[in-house]
Amino acid sequence: MQQRRQVGAYGLYRDDDRVLLVRGSAGAQFPGVWHLPGGVVEHAEHPAHAVLREVTAQTGLTVEVAGLRAVVADVIPFPEADVSLHTDRLVFDLAVTGGAPHDGRAGTTDSTRWFTSQEAAGVPLMPFTAELLGLPVEPLPAGRAAPSSFPPLGDRRLRFAAYGLVTDPHGRVLLTMIAERYPGAGLWHLPGGGTDHGEQPVPALLRELVEEAGQLGRVTELMGVDNLHNPAALGPEGRPLDWHGVRVIYRVVVDAPTEARVTEAAGGSTASAGWFTPDRLDGLPLTDVAAWATGRRRR
Repeated sequence: MQQRRQVGAYGLYRDDDRVLLVRGSAGAQFPGVWHLPGGVVEHAEHPAHAVLREVTAQTGLTVEVAGLRAVVADVIPFPEADVSLHTDRLVFDLAVTGGAPHDGRAGTTDSTRWFTSQEAAGVPLMPFTAELLGLPVEPLPAGRAAPSSFPPLGDRRLRFAAYGLVTDPHGRVLLTMIAERYPGAGLWHLPGGGTDHGEQPVPALLRELVEEAGQLGRVTELMGVDNLHNPAALGPEGRPLDWHGVRVIYRVVVDAPTEARVTEAAGGSTASAGWFTPDRLDGLPLTDVAAWATGRRRR
């Protein structure tokens, strides 16, 4: 099967003990299945902007993002299209600023409804929605969609990545330097990298931490999401590509730090790694996301 990827942005809005869900329409990949309002992030679009657009179109509510609650991933096969679709799903907490719920007018949803947890347990749910609501997760059957429903192949590229603000008990920060021939070469960056097809973001980050710096860490907090669009990124491919990068950032603690060393498994994109005391960070050339995470740049 062809491996395709996309990013989805969804909103969690509660009213006391009820949660707002939408139902997939006859034109959706899973008709009749309920899920948190939201949908696919467009190329170059920030996920926080996508969730506002999708929720308003599907529910009639105008909302604002109150925080990033969770990031999960799933893979669903579409045998008729010979596609295995990996979706990274970002779930935002929402605050409503206006409007009133109505049945969906976005094409892919046809109903909007409030559910208690007990009521939601009695309807078919997308697995990521059941997981976020603390309900039993039941796998879906293979999806139904035409090949045109999936992200196109070509010189537009999507990269979903997980990075960590990694610290140790001494207050040091772990950074990695981007190697030559990669965008940002020579800059110090947060440890982490792109997730593989079928991989969840937290295991991917911990894997990258071992590969890039030889450290064992534990994730303590989801900090936020960073969006990067470079329409002419020049990397190892040897030609400019239109890259859209979605990067989630976690806090990570290494309880028993060792000397930071890059392993062969890092794949050549990391030149070196090192531990830095906070006073040394001001003199380092940092990537934008590393500067933000370490407090050297405001968002």
